Amino acid sequence: MADAPPTQAEKAERFHALHRGPEPFILANAFDAGSARILAGLGFEALATTSGGFAGTLGRCDGEVTREEALEHSRAVADAVDLPVSGDLENGFGHEPEAAATTVIRAAEAGLVGCSIEDYRGDPDRPFYDRSQAAERIAAAAEAARSVGFRFTLTARSECFIRGLPDLDEVIARLQAYERAGADVLMAPALPDLAALRAVCGAVSKPVNFMVGVGGRSFPVADAAAAGAKRISLATSLYRAAMTGMAAAAIEALEKGAFSYVDTAMSTPDIAGFMRR
Repeated sequence: MADAPPTQAEKAERFHALHRGPEPFILANAFDAGSARILAGLGFEALATTSGGFAGTLGRCDGEVTREEALEHSRAVADAVDLPVSGDLENGFGHEPEAAATTVIRAAEAGLVGCSIEDYRGDPDRPFYDRSQAAERIAAAAEAARSVGFRFTLTARSECFIRGLPDLDEVIARLQAYERAGADVLMAPALPDLAALRAVCGAVSKPVNFMVGVGGRSFPVADAAAAGAKRISLATSLYRAAMTGMAAAAIEALEKGAFSYVDTAMSTPDIAGFMRR
């Protein structure tokens, strides 16, 4: 008789424990249910969604997905695997603290055991919430996370470096404010070097997520671990790798009339094996 699948609360406890392990873990970002099944089959211990990767599957750019679409996608990924899944839920789909709180509640209802909320407004003319408002939004999200009935892991993101404000002091001040507001994990995508990552990790007491995906700034696990990171997420990089492979194969077919990619591609039976739970 097959073992019963883990409950959401059990997955949430497992996700929480991964952040307290002796070594950092890789949080692989799935862009659909099928990629989630493959990543689970390969042996990853936890997954996350990717807002940019999911948007790409809809033929859109990052930031052009609605809350309902993101939550429906999150449910599909969470339902596809027996692993903990955290959601990349952008700024919470609204500027007010209540919007972030509602998104957290809805994320838990969709089967997620955690999510990230960022401080980017989505407006190029006024890209960031000011620090106090950003902290209020995280505080509201944290309060909502504590109300869902299981250990929901809230990640607070400072988007400064990846959105055009490369100010390490500001990033650290923001992450410290988000920690005080109740975030469980802290994250600053696109930090420029290991020294910056080390400074961030040394400035806060909560686990820090290091993001892979930016050329020249995607440091090996061992180096990120030595700098203090406890979690390493892959962001859109797996989606981009998949699209790179598809484009290369299509270009070979279109421009050369050749199909050598077939010889190295995963077979249909191999893929089907991952799709079976």
